[in-house]
Amino acid sequence: MQRLIDHYIRTEEQRQWADKIGELAERFAERAAKHDREGSFPFENFADLREAGYLKATVPREYGGDEISLYEMVLLQERIAYGDGSTALAVGWHIGQVLHLRTTRKWPEAVFADLCRSVVEDGAMINTFASEAASGSPSRGGRPETTAVPADGGWRITGRKTFSTLSPILDRFVVSAYIPGEETTGDFLVHRSDRVSIVETWDTIGMRATGSHDVVLDGAFTAAHNRLTGKGADDGSGWMLHIPACYMGIAIAARDFALDFARIYRPNSLSEPIASLPTVQSSIGEMEVLLRTARSYLYMAADRWDREPESRTTMKAELGLAKYTVTNNAIRIVDLAMRIVGGTGLSRKLPLERYYRDVRAGLHNPPMDNAVIHTLAASALGEQLRSE
Repeated sequence: MQRLIDHYIRTEEQRQWADKIGELAERFAERAAKHDREGSFPFENFADLREAGYLKATVPREYGGDEISLYEMVLLQERIAYGDGSTALAVGWHIGQVLHLRTTRKWPEAVFADLCRSVVEDGAMINTFASEAASGSPSRGGRPETTAVPADGGWRITGRKTFSTLSPILDRFVVSAYIPGEETTGDFLVHRSDRVSIVETWDTIGMRATGSHDVVLDGAFTAAHNRLTGKGADDGSGWMLHIPACYMGIAIAARDFALDFARIYRPNSLSEPIASLPTVQSSIGEMEVLLRTARSYLYMAADRWDREPESRTTMKAELGLAKYTVTNNAIRIVDLAMRIVGGTGLSRKLPLERYYRDVRAGLHNPPMDNAVIHTLAASALGEQLRSE
């Protein structure tokens, strides 16, 4: 019988990608416990992803990439997370943002072309650092305390960014900064230099290997053409489906672990493994309801975004609901898996307790639950229910 994780593979090309990434995910799973325990960054995983060509998967074909679709990105991100959630979430910010830049063309084309060539030829990656301790999540609208002031030929940027995922490995990144002279906020592409330092602050209960440390900029220089206007097409931010795809992959891994355990474990009080117990079967059935419902909505949203580019600007509620549904269902799925396995699941020798910790991080990735609910309410209230 086909594995559940394979249900959304539709083409031979997707199968080939899935098989290749699946092999990497097995390696990542073997390394995950060590990096989780140490809170260390999995450089070797990213070397493997580069060797496999995954870092250029969303780069446009015109620049040497594979130009995979959002649907395919979700498919592959889910599979990476099946092996290691931290690696999936971290690389998702890179390939997701490249997809976003590809569809919006919000960067000056020369700057985007240079990034794409560096990704294809050198394995470069990108992420945007916007969060700060004082202003909180940028999705809440806080003004950054990081500042950008004009300098000869460009800008000098000073400030400190938190939650800077991928910071140990990036040679360039985007930062948001307030421009006092203009009383506005801008985005700037910054290359690593001696004016950029990393403070290793990332020590959390879950997603411990994403390298989301603080990045400190002490008058870091960037050239004038690296001020990013942000203008371009509105793609509805479909690329952010890499986030729920990650937590769905973790949930599937937890579900499979619990199924294997239930098929094998037989306490001496039973004549058969615990999979024969009605209570365990009920928990498995509930996991399936949650899992299959969330996945069907996730893939439906990704597929619609791919097929209906003209509708992307109106898909904010739909995309937010995909993240909300997947994340909350995934948390419940992993909780049910822990209940099936019992106290054994608490052992740090087994991956289930890591899934249990990692999956909860989804609540703190955008869009947040209350923002999604507000958007859905506004969408409903704005709906034309009848002709006037």
